[in-house]
Amino acid sequence: MTRVAVVGHVEWIELAAVEHVPTPGEIVHASETWQLPAGGGAVAAVQLARLAGECLFLTALGDDELGRRAARELEALGVRVEASRQPEPQRRAFVHVDAAAERTITVLGERLGPRGDDPLPWNELEGTDALYFTAGDAEALRRCRAARELVATPRAHDTLVAAQVQLDVLVCSANDPGERAGELDPPPRFVAATEAGDGGTLLGADGSSTRWQPAPLPGPPVDAYGAGDSFAAGVTYGLATGLSPAEAVELGARCGAVCMTGRGPYEARLTTKN
Repeated sequence: MTRVAVVGHVEWIELAAVEHVPTPGEIVHASETWQLPAGGGAVAAVQLARLAGECLFLTALGDDELGRRAARELEALGVRVEASRQPEPQRRAFVHVDAAAERTITVLGERLGPRGDDPLPWNELEGTDALYFTAGDAEALRRCRAARELVATPRAHDTLVAAQVQLDVLVCSANDPGERAGELDPPPRFVAATEAGDGGTLLGADGSSTRWQPAPLPGPPVDAYGAGDSFAAGVTYGLATGLSPAEAVELGARCGAVCMTGRGPYEARLTTKN
């Protein structure tokens, strides 16, 4: 069995379908609202569980009802959740999804990530084929290097700088200033810079540059929330199964494209059966 894991964060999100995001002073009416546990770590863990059959998710959750509910609902989605409990409330987010399927996010609270000294089953990362990291302290990231392949997001930039471990792939958005790759020491072996519907570029530490094309959507676009995290999960799974980085980003593009066609991040998921 391919062994995959995620070390990262969870946000309890409320989504509202609207015609457009309100302009300053405007009131808009939602045609539909729904809630679920998400955030980069959770979305990637669910996608990896769909691909690999199971996924270990090491995280930190608020010690409140939303934190407990997040754990229950992620377990129901097939993820094995191992969480440290933090005294602060569970981080939340509010998401507008407009008629063009674009998502606009407002986050409430600090990102909660596991610490390397938290009483979590870190030893199980030994022998993991690939791991995706979204949040945690430097010691947590160093423990993640026990995985054969290590993928991360630049949203955890301060931790990436402090840990000084080499990433196999850094997944970032070329269109999002908050996800610029920046300089890391040692540099990642590869940087996968996504460009939404235009595909992206795989940059090697050796100076190589390879374009990949966007994957066709298997249906009408519904909701962009979670597409980027699904892409990162697909890259992680591809590396876990022995694909080259160039092949792994193509699998990631397929995961992101399928996610775009469902309401929320979990309704439409690429699996090994499709």
